Parts: sequence; structure tokens; C-alpha cells
Amino acid sequence: MTNILHILNGDSTAEIFDKTSIVGDIVVWREMLCEGVVKSEIGSDDFWKSRYDFFESEFGIGKLEYFDQTIKELVKLEELSTYREVVLWFEYDLFCQVNLIAACSYLIKSFRKDINYYLVCTGKEKGKDQLQTLSNYGPNEYKILYKNKVKLTKNDLLFAEYCWNLYIENDLIKLKNNDFSKNSKFEYLPMAIDQHILRFPNINGLNQIENKILELINSGLTSKNKIVRQLLIWQQKETVYGFGDMQYFMTLKNLKKFYTDHNNVILLNNKGKQLVK
Repeated sequence: MTNILHILNGDSTAEIFDKTSIVGDIVVWREMLCEGVVKSEIGSDDFWKSRYDFFESEFGIGKLEYFDQTIKELVKLEELSTYREVVLWFEYDLFCQVNLIAACSYLIKSFRKDINYYLVCTGKEKGKDQLQTLSNYGPNEYKILYKNKVKLTKNDLLFAEYCWNLYIENDLIKLKNNDFSKNSKFEYLPMAIDQHILRFPNINGLNQIENKILELINSGLTSKNKIVRQLLIWQQKETVYGFGDMQYFMTLKNLKKFYTDHNNVILLNNKGKQLVK
């Protein structure tokens, strides 16, 4: 065991990280806390139960699989006494930013003065038009990212915890009125929250993603796979959701009252047609 711990945002990052010469143990954050019921106290019995129920009902992932893939990793963060440095590796999008503030909230519960906390968060890069993910970098470039890591103080972690609690409160007015740009260490959080606000229902009762799905069906896309593929293209060009296909399939399933599905051919029903007029 080394005295450095790296908290990575997912398995694709872990694959690249393993090819670097950066020293340290790793924890892979395999949650998607931007979806499903979430309790504020990460790691509590109520928190795990709500996540068990969500993954089982929405994706058919059983408790044992969830435990092996997720809980086994995150419980490693409960005891950090052997470490002197903790580095968070995350990205600019909504998916990652929610996980990031959740991770900070988890870390502040066992904050230690003898540990240095740092953040590596990819996004803007000089000379590149598109925002960058950790997958856009090779193993050698990870060394540069690590070298340029940003130090997080206790106040920074407390700010993230405050934002986390505000996020899970799920109050649109409070989200709109809060200044998420007050802490420059989390420079992509305001943009991510602005994107999250578009997940609240608009005047027709559906949010941005749901309306986009009905729009795609109405345009002639009748295959679930093609719809999700188009959503992934759309999000890369016009949004900062950072979602995977699993999340879009879930949203599509939850909209089934607005379309018919015969032999894997999707068509809007009358309810759906009324919403896209």
C-alpha cells in the first residue's frame, strides 16, 4: 500500500491510469448519483437501500452485483489513515460533477488535517474547441494532469458538501438562486447545474431529454437503438449531460405511455403526438 489514493471517475479512466507510472492505490467510483433516489448521507443504510432498489428496479442489477461493483469500492474511503494524499479524478459534465460533489461530501465526514486533498478535473484545454474528458488523454498525458492537480482545502470540501445537499433537495427555485460559481475550484459545477435544471419538467410536463426523445420519434426514428445513438450525438454537440446509453434507454422506457412498440418499431400514440405539435 502507498500513501496516495486516487479516486477515479470510472473504469475507462482506471484502464488508462493502470498504464501510467503514477504511484498510488485506486478507488473506482462506480455510481451514477445523478439518477434515482438518493439520500444525503452517503454510506448510510438508507443511502445503500435506496441505491439497491433503484438499480434493481431500473436495470435489473441485483444487490450482490451492486455490492461487488460499487459498495466494495466506496467503503474503502471510510478509513484513510494510511494515506497522506487523496486525489479526485473527474470530468466537466453533469454525470461527473454530481459524483464529484458527492465524493467530496463523503470525504468531509472523515476529514483529516494530515491528508492533502487534490482535484484533477478535465474540461477546457487551450487550443481545443471541445471540452475534454479523461478518455481524451493518454497515459503519458495523465502525468501532466496529475502534476497540475488543484489543492482542495477543508472549506472547498464543505462547499461541495453544501452543493451536494442542495442538489439532492431537488428544489428548482433554490437551484436557480444559488451561486454555484462562488468556488473557482469547481469551475464546471455551475454549467452542470444549469444542465440539470433542464431536467425539471417544462410547460408541457416533460423535461429537455424527454422532449428530445419524442421529437426524434416524431422525426421518423422508430428503433430504440437508433434513438439512443442519436441522443448520444446530440448530447455531445449541444449539452453537458455526459450520460451513457443505459440512462437514455431508462428514460425511453419511462416514456412508454407516449408511444406504441410493435415488433421493436416505435411510433408516437395520440398522447405523444399532442406533445410534439
